[in-house]
Parts: sequence; structure tokens; C-alpha cells
Amino acid sequence: MSHPAIDLAAQLMARRSVTPEDAGCQDILVQRLAHLGFSAERMRFGEVENLWIRRIQTGPVLCFAGHTDVVPSGPPDQWLSDPFTPTILDGKLYGRGAADMKSAIAAFVCAVEEFLAQHPAPIGAIALLITSDEEGDAVDGTVRVVETLKARGERLDYCIVGEPTAERRVGDTIKNGRRGSLSGTLRIKGVQGHVAYPHLARNPVHMGAPALAELAGITWDAGNEYFPPTTWQVSNIRGGTGATNVIPGELDVLFNFRFSTASTVESLTARLEHVLDKYGLDYDLHWTLSALPYFTPEGTLVRAAREAVASVTGVEAALSTSGGTSDGRFISEICPQVVELGLCNSTIHQINEQVPVADVVTLTAIYRRLMENLFASR
Repeated sequence: MSHPAIDLAAQLMARRSVTPEDAGCQDILVQRLAHLGFSAERMRFGEVENLWIRRIQTGPVLCFAGHTDVVPSGPPDQWLSDPFTPTILDGKLYGRGAADMKSAIAAFVCAVEEFLAQHPAPIGAIALLITSDEEGDAVDGTVRVVETLKARGERLDYCIVGEPTAERRVGDTIKNGRRGSLSGTLRIKGVQGHVAYPHLARNPVHMGAPALAELAGITWDAGNEYFPPTTWQVSNIRGGTGATNVIPGELDVLFNFRFSTASTVESLTARLEHVLDKYGLDYDLHWTLSALPYFTPEGTLVRAAREAVASVTGVEAALSTSGGTSDGRFISEICPQVVELGLCNSTIHQINEQVPVADVVTLTAIYRRLMENLFASR
């Protein structure tokens, strides 16, 4: 199937933009949209290329947000074809970034072109916020662009993040929020010694185990009508010297909360530290807040997105706040209505990442319909 969005997706996928590299992808977008009256502002922070590109128009602002960086391909010889040589096999587009998320960027750009061809004077402004730091540390990407826009008083009314949200078919799931992410680095201190003389040592594994078991069994909250319950997971434990006859002197535990709006950072940290203190542990604890939860209630943007999906596919999109974090957490600082709507996520970050060609065409039609729902002149 030949379609402008497929051609553009392939052009972007051929660029080896492994995070935090952009590899010229943003140049392609600037050139593609220049003739439609979009003005581009490049924002480079550190080694990260960011792009803020907007078509000046009165009325509310709709922003499409995405990232041109991709994760490493893994062993190329395990792919059906070179991961940076876009290849169509059996109706599917293969290559790194096919699903996450260069095809969605291509779909949006082509949808904008189609929409403006039919509605050259829409009742709102269209913008793109593109970063090359979503798959990496995410410290010099969207968050820095948002800080810049916020400092000069620019706000958005609606934002569509093109992350792959579909589970079985395009449009079946719209993310209208995400949980927060709070990580902890815990060091439980003991006294190193010989295993034959435990009375001369203090084993931090033994001391910490009851506290960790209690933490693992806690129901932190019940969630609410929008979010699943908060979860706490240990991601790594390290202790000992590697010898079998040495009691370790320290135990390091890495853990993470994925938390709903039913909890706060303050309530989670206080409750966890209370458990550690209850067991009389000697410990150091450092917290890292990666994201606060955000949520977009059903309103103008959610209705426009669900209607667009139904109109194009016949599917009634489910609303969800599950999954990891996204750049929506930053954009919500300057935009009251943020949703994520993209392709299927079943092969993202995998060997042989792929997306059906027909899905890219469908997503393009959904995006165009969504813009018509918001901005088509009456």
C-alpha cells in the first residue's frame, strides 16, 4: 500500500536516531511543514535536539507531541531485515521506530497536511513538540521545552501524545492519564563479620527482611474510578562480598512506587519510612520523583478523540491510565487536556518491531478527524 504517511515514516525510520540522537529527523519535519506556514523554533539543551513548531492562528492551540529518538536495535542479525532499513513484509512495516513512534509522527504530519488542504483557515492553531530525549534520561527534552514555554507564558489547550496506546487494534485504547513514579534507593546498614561468629556481626539481610516483607504486603491505596491501586515493587537487591563465609555489612534495595491520585508523595514516603523505623533499622534512604500522576477528565478533547476513533474504525475507545510514564506528565503542566493516542504497542522495543501498514493509514485518518472535530470551520 502506497500512502504519504508510510513514505514519511520510512524516511524517518531510516535515520539512526538512537537516543538521544535525532539524526536529522526534525529537519525533515521542518521542511515538510514549512510551506503550510509553520514557523520552527529549535531548542537544544545539552546533547538533545528539541523542536517547537507552530502555525500561527487565533483560537485554541492543539499540539501533537512525540519523539524522534528510538531505543537501540539489539543484535541486527536477529532482525528479519536491517533495523534501520524500513522494510514492508506481508503488509507490515518493519524497523526500529515503526511503532514507537516515528509512524505516529508521520501520521500526524500527513493528517495536518490533509486537514489544512480542506480547512486552510481553521478556528485554532496547530503545533508540534518533538524531542529526541524520551527514550533516554528525559531531562533535556520535553520537560525543558515545557519550562521554556511556561516561562514566556505560552499555554496549550489540547495535546495529543502519539505514544503507542492500542492493545489489539488502532483506537481501542486512549490514555487520558498516567500514574506517578516515585523511586527509592535504600541502604540498610549492619556490621560485616564471619558467618561462624554471627554474634560479632549484624546481618542487614536478616534485619531488613521482615520490613521488606511487610512493605510488599501493604495495600497502599485502593485506586479510584480513574486509576488502578498504587503498587510498590522491589527492582533490585544487592548485598554481600560474593564470599560464602562473610556476613554482609550493607544491603542495598532499589524500589519504585507507581502511584495513583489516591496517594501523595508525602503519604507514601511517610508510610514507608514508618515501617523501616518500626523495625529499628539503621538506614539511608534517597527518593527520586520521576513523575506526578496526571489526568484528563472526559471533556472536549476526550470526546473529540473518541468520536474520531469511532467514526474511522467503528471502535468505542476505552479510556485508560495504565502503563508507564510518558512525556504527557510534563506537558500537563501547561496544558489542561492531554491524551495519548497511537499505534499498537505489542512489538515496541522488541526485535522485529513492526506495525501493519494499514494501521498507519488508519491513524492518519483518526488524527485528521480529530482535528476536524476540534477546529474545522463551521
